[in-house]
Amino acid sequence: MSTPPVTLMVSRRAAHGRYQDLLTWLHEGEQLATDFTGYLGSGILAPPGDGDEFQIIFRFTSEQTMHAWEHSASRRAWLQRGDGLFERPREQRVSGIDDWFGANTVQKPPRWKQAVAIWLAFFPVSLLFNLIFGHWLGALDLLPRVLLSTLGLTPVMVYVFIPLSTRLLASWLHPAPAASAEPTRGLRSR
Repeated sequence: MSTPPVTLMVSRRAAHGRYQDLLTWLHEGEQLATDFTGYLGSGILAPPGDGDEFQIIFRFTSEQTMHAWEHSASRRAWLQRGDGLFERPREQRVSGIDDWFGANTVQKPPRWKQAVAIWLAFFPVSLLFNLIFGHWLGALDLLPRVLLSTLGLTPVMVYVFIPLSTRLLASWLHPAPAASAEPTRGLRSR
């Protein structure tokens, strides 16, 4: 039986005046992960123009391969070099598509909202891909054309644009609950 890939999503808020240093350090960590067995990919999502919280995503073939990377001496040394660059780190381990929509929330958004968030990410990227590569792919038969386009688009969507879409649409996907006498439990704090 095969195990599903595991994704670690880490949030790092830059310490005052350390924005560029943190970005350099994050890229170093991303490069470090490429040397480990089971590494599938990673990505860094920069904060919006007025923000200072980076999102970094690491993906490994299994919990075991991620564990080997997480507990390696080289990763520990990298984390030590990052001391003072960020405030309040948050980490979350996820697997599966539902986790794009809040693994720790009491109620996930309705499937139609999830579909809209994915479509809003997929449509412009797919359109751009076809504008750039369509004239080369158009000469191919249907099967190789679809194979090449899905091979090119799937990693970009999974690691960058769908997480970005769900982050940008977070307030729509997870609207604030109406005030009630009893506090809401299980919602992620910001």
